[in-house]
Amino acid sequence: MLTAFARAFKTPDLRKKLLFTLGIIVIYRVGTHIPIPGVDYTSVQQCVDEASANQGPLGLINMFSGGALLQITIFALGIMPYITASIILQLLTVVIPRLEALKKEGQAGTAKITQYTRYLTVALAILQGTGLVATARSGALFSGCTVAGQVVPDRSIFVTVTMVITMTAGTAMVMWLGELITDRGIGNGMSILMFISIAATFPSALWAIKTQGSLADGWIEFGTVMLVGLVMVGLVVFVEQAQRRVPVQYAKRMIGRRSYGGTSTYIPLKVNQAGVIPVIFASSLLYIPALISQFSSGTSSWKTWIEANLVTGDHPIYITLYFLLIVFFAFFYVAISFNPEEVADNMKKYGGFIPGIRAGRPTAEYLSYVLNRITWPGSLYLGLIALVPTVALAGFGANQNFPFGGTSILIIVGVGLETVKQIESQLQQRNYEGFLR
Repeated sequence: MLTAFARAFKTPDLRKKLLFTLGIIVIYRVGTHIPIPGVDYTSVQQCVDEASANQGPLGLINMFSGGALLQITIFALGIMPYITASIILQLLTVVIPRLEALKKEGQAGTAKITQYTRYLTVALAILQGTGLVATARSGALFSGCTVAGQVVPDRSIFVTVTMVITMTAGTAMVMWLGELITDRGIGNGMSILMFISIAATFPSALWAIKTQGSLADGWIEFGTVMLVGLVMVGLVVFVEQAQRRVPVQYAKRMIGRRSYGGTSTYIPLKVNQAGVIPVIFASSLLYIPALISQFSSGTSSWKTWIEANLVTGDHPIYITLYFLLIVFFAFFYVAISFNPEEVADNMKKYGGFIPGIRAGRPTAEYLSYVLNRITWPGSLYLGLIALVPTVALAGFGANQNFPFGGTSILIIVGVGLETVKQIESQLQQRNYEGFLR
């Protein structure tokens, strides 16, 4: 990986793209430290110091914003509204025929879906910004903090609207910065910003493990966590690269006097076909009961049960539900993102077939069978990756949103591998000399 970056810096146009990407990253990180108007920054810092920034129902969103959420900055919502909007549009593509038709139109249809994603991102940013401001005003954002009610001292309508508009504009700017990286930089812009947001929480979280440790002034706990993290990274890289290659043979066709086809290729079916989406879905779904109980008043039995079983990430009921939801959403997302019948029809249209399998419906059934077989180990792998840090690192003061947790490791490794592949492909295009010299 370091070799690829070193070679890229030696190429003038790639060096410009890398420097442009780094400049956008700097702007993004600066924005995560600029507080929005109407917030008492001193009270916010005091509450952040009193409680761990990664704990509570908003921990996942805070991780995706690079810690900006609990700081209540202009980029407080980060890239989360865009991620949510993209997932919603992807799910609606399967349900709404109009969106499915746009997806099949090629570049023009994709551009239209991207425009819809932008509109939905702004709408979600307004909703989430309003919820965040209401949570901060009520003092529930920093539960247990002595000055939680003073975070937003002025509770007038004008100040509230200004705060919501500022955070919505910050989300729109984050979306624009990500698209700039995609167009003029290296890699997928939204993925890069997500990578930076998660990586920004690493130093403070690792140092917190060291300061909370008691063995050899915390260095033994620190070293153990680093070792577990390296093992997890190696495991994630191994599984993310694993794929089941279904061979495909294309028959020869005579069109006029020319012969087409007769080639052999394969359909790459990844073991982790769903990526990190099931982990995000499961985490978000389990945060809903905790949020409801946090905003409800009184001491009802259901609220007591939720706070006892579904708030702390190391509770057996929470772990069991988390694992089962990850497995369910893995199968659910694979079922809506990969259509065996559509793949089989396209193969039949161009004269392709799987050796030993008849074209058409038998091919679709075979692909569905293979996909279900490899989704089982993929879903179990996702569940284990998400739960191992919670169980193994609980003794070191870590929680379910520790940077070496499942969601962050999957995103960091996935984005890193994809970015390196893009750099290597562009280097290969520029250094390819061809057959004739």
